[in-house]
Amino acid sequence: MFTINIYLKFALIGLFLIGGIVLAIFTSFWYALPLILVGLVLLASYFLLGTIQSAAQIMETGDMKATEERLNLTFKPDWLFGPNKAMYYMLKGTMAVQDKRVDEGEDWFKKAEGIKMPSDNEAAMIQLQLAGLNASKRKWNQANVYLKNAKKLKVTNPQISAQLMQLEQMIKTKGMSQAKMVRQKGRKGQRFHK
Repeated sequence: MFTINIYLKFALIGLFLIGGIVLAIFTSFWYALPLILVGLVLLASYFLLGTIQSAAQIMETGDMKATEERLNLTFKPDWLFGPNKAMYYMLKGTMAVQDKRVDEGEDWFKKAEGIKMPSDNEAAMIQLQLAGLNASKRKWNQANVYLKNAKKLKVTNPQISAQLMQLEQMIKTKGMSQAKMVRQKGRKGQRFHK
């Protein structure tokens, strides 16, 4: 997908809008109209798309500080187009979890969960993240609910499918271990009551 460096985009917005206004003042509005329109389209794309795509590309390199700086260049996350808003929340949640701020990360993922995603793959990814966070907190019932939500979706991405299977195995294993511990405690309690 075609992307423009965000700093270049800011420069182009300023150049086209200011250039168009100056041209309108000194010549004619009709000569300036194309410049102003291009500037307005670039400005609208910034408000609706934000810096999500470039932040995701930076995140792939592993530089979380640069990713956060790029995300912070998004003017108003609430103004973002639906899927971009959800991706913004997902990236913020991922960064929070990386920084061991699990509760904050879960809040970001829950915000993303409330947004309609373009495909089931993205929706499943959010459910998978929430399931994983709850599993890490040993909240197995909640983790299982999120896992079931993810499994209801039509996932076509093999990596997400593999992660779902791994998480399902982990939840089953931990759930069985927990049930075994409860049964053992129950047996010990019966011994003491005899």
